[in-house]
Amino acid sequence: MALFPIGLLMASQLTTPEFLGVNSLDQVTSWQAYIWVYVFSACIGFATALAEPSLLAVAIKAEQISGGTIRAWGLRIAVAIGVSVGLALGSFRIVTGIDLYFFIVGGYIIVLIQTLFAPKSIIGLAFDSGTVTTTMVTVPLVTALGSGLAHAIPGRNPLLDGFGLIAFASLFPVIAVLGYAQIAHWLVNRRRSSNP
Repeated sequence: MALFPIGLLMASQLTTPEFLGVNSLDQVTSWQAYIWVYVFSACIGFATALAEPSLLAVAIKAEQISGGTIRAWGLRIAVAIGVSVGLALGSFRIVTGIDLYFFIVGGYIIVLIQTLFAPKSIIGLAFDSGTVTTTMVTVPLVTALGSGLAHAIPGRNPLLDGFGLIAFASLFPVIAVLGYAQIAHWLVNRRRSSNP
């Protein structure tokens, strides 16, 4: 209950015409004017993912089980980048009013393609990383931010547009971890081929 007023306050301060540098008499503000909203959302996503205790526990366990192939710090950074990108894109969706399903369907198409090419040992961990990130630290802050943005941006409905950021915060870490695994797998194969 305390976070929703904070989310509304954050969003209202980030979207004031004075902060955006736009004329307050303009009826329509371009999505480019909200660049600091996207940056702020990305920073919130990155910080909350790194602070998530359940992600830390999963990352440490993954490093132990993999024998150091998967680094705990690398996994946490990949998930944090995924949440960061997801929240920035989710904030863009709220600002522009584009339907949620375009982003979610597009994201899952990317996940399906990545799953075909990712190392099979990482797929389960990647999908779990998306849900592990959305627990006690991330969910209240992200929900408050989404609701606050939908209240503060003219023409947005808090019930229709204010929710959905959690879906972005769950989906994009899967994409980021699968990408991290694919890059790590490629680097290992490259080292092996250069050192016969």
